[in-house]
Amino acid sequence: MQAMQRKKLPIGIQTFREIREDGCYYVDKTPFALRMITQGKPYFLSRPRRFGKSLFVDTLKELFEGNQTLFKGLYAEKHWDWSVKYPVIRLSFGDGILKSPQDLADQLEQQLQEHEERLGTQPHYRDARRRFRDLILRLHQQTGQRVVVLVDEYDKPILDNLSTPEIATAMRDSLRDLYSVLKGADAHLKFVFLTGVSKFAKVNLFSELNNLLDITLDPQYSALCGYTDADVDTIFAPELFELDREEIRRWYNGYNWRGTAVYNPFDLLLLFQHREFRPFWFETGTPAFLIDFLAAQQCFSPDLSALQTSFSLLSHFDVDAMAPEALLWQTGYLTLHRVEEFAVGQWFYTLGYPNREVESALNDALLPAYGPNTRTAVLTRSQLYQALISHNTDAMRDSFYALFASIPADWYRKNPLAQFEGHYASIFYSQLAALGLNVQAEDVTSRGRIDLSLKLGQQVFLFEFKVIEAERRGQDAIASPALQQLIDRGYAEKYRAPGVRITLIGVEFSRKERNVVGWHTAQDIASD
Repeated sequence: MQAMQRKKLPIGIQTFREIREDGCYYVDKTPFALRMITQGKPYFLSRPRRFGKSLFVDTLKELFEGNQTLFKGLYAEKHWDWSVKYPVIRLSFGDGILKSPQDLADQLEQQLQEHEERLGTQPHYRDARRRFRDLILRLHQQTGQRVVVLVDEYDKPILDNLSTPEIATAMRDSLRDLYSVLKGADAHLKFVFLTGVSKFAKVNLFSELNNLLDITLDPQYSALCGYTDADVDTIFAPELFELDREEIRRWYNGYNWRGTAVYNPFDLLLLFQHREFRPFWFETGTPAFLIDFLAAQQCFSPDLSALQTSFSLLSHFDVDAMAPEALLWQTGYLTLHRVEEFAVGQWFYTLGYPNREVESALNDALLPAYGPNTRTAVLTRSQLYQALISHNTDAMRDSFYALFASIPADWYRKNPLAQFEGHYASIFYSQLAALGLNVQAEDVTSRGRIDLSLKLGQQVFLFEFKVIEAERRGQDAIASPALQQLIDRGYAEKYRAPGVRITLIGVEFSRKERNVVGWHTAQDIASD
């Protein structure tokens, strides 16, 4: 019975008409569209890639053009004036990679020419800015209706070239010149919507567009793109059979922009197609630039699970000034966990991984940047998982020893900051997080912070790290300060429960040997 109720999965389909005419699953986003149109005019929205931005832009296009039959059964069908049709100019930079300002100019030429041919006119100007403005004015004059301008992936020509700042800057300047038309043509415009992954600093790209209403962090639009829990339980209910609902939530839910949390649509659709949990979103385009940038910034990977920042840092993003927090948040690798107003108008944000998929996949990608050999990391990860399942702490120790031993000596010479405790802790944390397990760094208890906690079924492992100067010591050496700290501070108290097995592990690293030299374990007796 359930199989008969299933519909076509709109995987990779960004065209509203195709989804509606082919009977695909569709989450109605028209209430958001009508609210925007009613309440304002020029909008900007930032969302990560593959979140349905292009589909929403296409939905707006069909709505303004008055294609009523496509909206049958949707909210807009009975709440939109279908007697009025508006001229729409849609620009998109989502196709392909533009590698030079000339590539950008050529694509603009093509898109503007298509609109001019539809209008039945010849261009009066050669440069894109004046052609764009002239097109808006003539459409208004010819139809008698003000024009709708929709710009999809407005920033992609810049993002595609971040590794070559001089080209990215040239792209930014060309786009700023183009978008400046929108403010000057305000009297001729009915509605404006720009969407992309990142919001570049107002002093640069948006200096001429200071009238845009940024709804990126508006709670009422948090679910404008993406699927909510309610959507999954109702619209996609026929797809849930034989899938662990809680695991779906842990793996894919959690993206939040100060309102309702959402799932990435691409992840869920591929999960429903393949019926197995994989990092679908992460595997389809995580840029090497991001990993290289984080490595160059000496990013401490455990911090990413609870990164605190301010609104000014989140908003500070440009070609030549990228804060790691802003880059990770705007591209979707971190999301909002908590928002606090500590003084009037002063907001403080706590960022973290949105879900298990991103935490696991990002740490897997980051690990080679910290030095370990990729093949060794994969092999030892398999050994580590088996050791955790069987509670073989000696095998756990050996897997980490092999992982650190795979780091070439020359790597340390080129990365002097790797001598600090944060380097060892990052490798340790990322190896565990890459397994997709319930790992928490700097786990807070009433008695202090534990360096790392790991929950696996009815087992809890608590880790404390120390870097020492001494030679490598044997397993039978006196108890380490790291283990003693776990015992003396009673860190296990937080986790005690019937049937729970708690293991305390003190880990010592040597700067000289660049490896694990102390591994001391103890069972929490009170939990037995």
